[in-house]
Amino acid sequence: MSDPSHRIVFHYPPKHSSWLNQIEIWLGILGRKLLHRGSFTSRDDLRTQVLAFIAYYNNTMARPFKWTYQGKVLTR
Repeated sequence: MSDPSHRIVFHYPPKHSSWLNQIEIWLGILGRKLLHRGSFTSRDDLRTQVLAFIAYYNNTMARPFKWTYQGKVLTR
């Protein structure tokens, strides 16, 4: 997999990237509220509905996610 000609490349995020959890939470909301039950006739339709959901979410449901990372080293 270290050959640069491979199509698939693995990228490993740093251990202390807890901000990614907040992105994962939001993508989970998008998936549950729109994508899981959605019906899309084309890519343009999907894009339109996702952008409409983002606007709706920002106007009605958006609240800051609670940051819980304390800056301590993670141990196993």
